Parts: sequence; structure tokens; C-alpha cells
Amino acid sequence: MIENLATAETIESVTQHRSLWGDVWRQFRKHKGAMTGVIVFTFITLMVSLGPLIHGIEPSAINFSERNFGPTLAHPLGTDNIGHDTLAQMLAGGQVSLGVGFLAMLIALFLGTFVGVLAGFIKSLDGPLMRLTDLFLALPILPLLLVIILLFRDTLRRLYGPEAGIFMLIVFVIGITSWMHTARIVRGDVLGIKEREFVIAAHSIGTPTRRIIFRHILPNILSPIMVSATLGIANAIITESALSFLGLGFPPDFPTWGRLLYDGANFIQITPSRVIWPGLFIALTVLSVNYIGDGLRDALDPRLRGR
Repeated sequence: MIENLATAETIESVTQHRSLWGDVWRQFRKHKGAMTGVIVFTFITLMVSLGPLIHGIEPSAINFSERNFGPTLAHPLGTDNIGHDTLAQMLAGGQVSLGVGFLAMLIALFLGTFVGVLAGFIKSLDGPLMRLTDLFLALPILPLLLVIILLFRDTLRRLYGPEAGIFMLIVFVIGITSWMHTARIVRGDVLGIKEREFVIAAHSIGTPTRRIIFRHILPNILSPIMVSATLGIANAIITESALSFLGLGFPPDFPTWGRLLYDGANFIQITPSRVIWPGLFIALTVLSVNYIGDGLRDALDPRLRGR
């Protein structure tokens, strides 16, 4: 009898201390690919953040006497055709590429969530907002990006400088052309949640619409929003790399992973590492973020958590 009481108290204690995010973390840890992605992405982020402080070589430093060097102790990843240290450029380029990925993701996430919640919650806005979303989905994204950059690049360069102007333009352009899938997913979830009993009860007692959205709707659609956030980072990094590879991204003296690929393509037979390293870092970053997104999707699914 005493043992049964002790067992019951233990089960009750464990049950009381369980929480939503605790269950999510336990389920997330079971996804081996997601945990590997967290380790790889954390390593890359720490490396591009702290690496320049440790390596200590300026990415713009030129040394013509050390052109096209292979890996050495002084230059672990070698040098390019004018003596730039490849590792220093990789670290500086990673900061820009990850910065573009995070900021563009935030813009796309805000727009997608805003449009999706309005379309799903307010019936009169559903049709116009979804037709607007369909319009953006029908547009050829890459040509649209090229046209916008060609139209506004020189103006922003004059206003904010060649580096800050292009950074702002690329982040904004990628953000406003990447929100559509998030809007559709959020709208579908809102349509289901707004018919639930607790939302109907909130309506019945006169709760303001804004409070219902922030208190009852948004907390229940965190799952698709967080998954969209992880996938949005990967999409933004790939898009920025494609623009830089086409020569329409950042200026030549402002390295990004895509720009390093573009600059190294002409010297692939002399120093193939100039193409291998930025391509490898882009691939590892995108793969790790995609695996994290898969793990979050599974962990935030209540059916897979056994609830």
C-alpha cells in the first residue's frame, strides 16, 4: 500500500512538472537530424561571430606576394588571386549571409503572419488577401528580384553608402517576396482555431478582436510560424547567394558566400578551394536549418508528442 502511494505521488509529481515546451524539447531531442542540425548551425554561427576575433586577419587585406596559395599555417584555407585570406573572407561573408538570412526571415515572417491572421480571422478580407497572395506566388521571383535591384540599387547606394544600401535593399526585397507560403499556412490554422470553443466563448463575453487574436489565436499557431522561420532563413541565404553569384548582390570588396562563389568561378582550375569552401558552407547551413525545421515540425505536432 505504501509503495503504491509512493508510486502515485511520483507520477503526480512528474505530471505536474510537465510543460508544453518541456514536451517539445523531449520530442525534439529524439530527432537525430535536428540535433545534428543544431550542432552544425551553432558551430557555423559561433565560427563566423567569434572567428574574426581569433583569426585576426582583415578580409580586405591584399598581399600580392601570397597570391593563389594553398592551405598554410598563416592561411588555413589559402588565398585568392590578389592575396586575400580565404578564411577571413569566409568568416566576414558568413556574417553578412547569416545577417541577410535572419533579417529577411523576420520581414517575411511578419508579413506572412499578418496577412494569414487577417485572412483567416476576418472573412471579408479573406478573398482579397488570398488573391494578393496568389498574385505574388504567380510572379517569377528571380526576375522580379533582378528588376527591383537594378531599379533601386544606385539610389540606395547614394543615400546609405554602397554596403549599407545594398544590404537594406537585398534584405527588404527577399523579405517581401518570401511571405506567401507562411500566409497560406497561417490562414489555414486560423480558420480551424477560430471555430474552437474557447474562441467562441471569448466572442460571447465581448472580448475585443485584437485581444482574441493576441491572446488566443497567435499562441496556438506558433508551430507553423516557427517552422516557417527556420525554412525562411535557408531560403533567404540561398536567394542572396544566387543574387551575389549573378553579380547583382554586394560590391566586390564586400564578401558574402555567394559573392565568393562568383569571384572564384573564374579561377576554379587554379584554386578550386575558392569555390569549394563557400559552396560547402552554404550547403551545410541550409541543410542544418532544414533539419532543424523538420525537428520543430515533428516536436510541435501534438499527435507525435502523444497528447
